Amino acid sequence: MVAVTRDTGRELGLKPLSVAVLDAGGHLLAFEREDGASPGRFEIARGKAYGAVMLGMPGSAQMARAEDQAYFMAAMNGAFDGKVVPVPGGVLVKDASGAVIGAVGVTGDTSDNDAKAAVAGIIAAGLSPVA
Repeated sequence: MVAVTRDTGRELGLKPLSVAVLDAGGHLLAFEREDGASPGRFEIARGKAYGAVMLGMPGSAQMARAEDQAYFMAAMNGAFDGKVVPVPGGVLVKDASGAVIGAVGVTGDTSDNDAKAAVAGIIAAGLSPVA
């Protein structure tokens, strides 16, 4: 999943990516940061994935919610100790039965491009993305 996400970024000509994969409980399973990506990208990638899995909605939906109800997302971020990054690039991962089994967070390029790369990696793993 991580390798295809990174490969997709290279194919699309994206800036260096950082990719975090979390399980359904928000625990880190994998992380890779490409050469040239700033070290702070770990927290951003993890925060995108963490928000997706903990709130049960992808980063795109979180961003829309933040725009409509900023107080709600601020409260949620407070509830999760500031770990939520509510923008595209946090993509839910579902198994064949439709159960959420985790999330992927990608950062490094525009948030929409980050999400595209994450979706490609999830599909390559035979799973279903919710971006």
